[in-house]
Amino acid sequence: MPKPHRLTRLLLCACALAAACAQADTLYYPRPESFENGQSDYGFELLQLALSKAGSKHHAELTPEYRQQNRAIVELIANRGKIHVVGTMTSVEREVEMLPVRIPISKGLIGWRILLVREEKRDWLRDVHNARELRDVRMALGYDWPDLKVLRGAGLQPEIVPAYSRLIPMLKAGRIDAVPRSINEIWSELRNHPGLSDEPHLVLHYKAADYFFVNYANRELADEIRRGLEAAQADGSFDRLLLGYYGPMLSRAALGKRRVIELPNPGLPSDTPLGRKELWLTYEQLRR
Repeated sequence: MPKPHRLTRLLLCACALAAACAQADTLYYPRPESFENGQSDYGFELLQLALSKAGSKHHAELTPEYRQQNRAIVELIANRGKIHVVGTMTSVEREVEMLPVRIPISKGLIGWRILLVREEKRDWLRDVHNARELRDVRMALGYDWPDLKVLRGAGLQPEIVPAYSRLIPMLKAGRIDAVPRSINEIWSELRNHPGLSDEPHLVLHYKAADYFFVNYANRELADEIRRGLEAAQADGSFDRLLLGYYGPMLSRAALGKRRVIELPNPGLPSDTPLGRKELWLTYEQLRR
């Protein structure tokens, strides 16, 4: 029979092994700022759905603290176990640094952008009809956002800021005129920042995809998420989750009443699955 001190060591080793196994089964996804306000997070819910559909042994958890997007990406690339999956817009550079699961998680919705403006400037772009007429509008974006290439490719010169937290104060102070925000971002910002408004006459559109990304060392995980997303797409649960979450936002956006300004996206990777029509929402679907 093992001596007491040896038995203690064996029990400690068993506990440590069990903890390590549990940790290996947990996938950390960056906690969004909106989650602190009691809102659910679509990306996190979709990841949970994909893991369930794939019959995964993994379970997803949000990180204990809020993560800014650029910090989450750095931690994912470092592969130190702090972040295992990130949902973000793709670019050529990001697909070099991280392994994409090439199924657009918002079905292209990320590429529909409404301008966030000050309330008193709500109607000042009423007569704008093309990108050229936006060149005098002072916009700003984060330094690592793929949108930068889009706006620059359209002849615009947005100001670059080091962090998202700078954008709203700059807008409120009148240092910039507008911030392009996706339909799934702008309404929570309006709720949290009185004095701001959506610009009601325009919507900017460019082809864009947001994916789940993992570290290149986790190819099996990427394949598991892909299989789960494909299964969710096939049985309709993907669309039910997406439209259930974003439907009210699309109704509020009233895209059918806005002029669409099409912009090229020079940063869109060549492997983007544009040919798979079932993976993208059409303008007709968005208008409804």
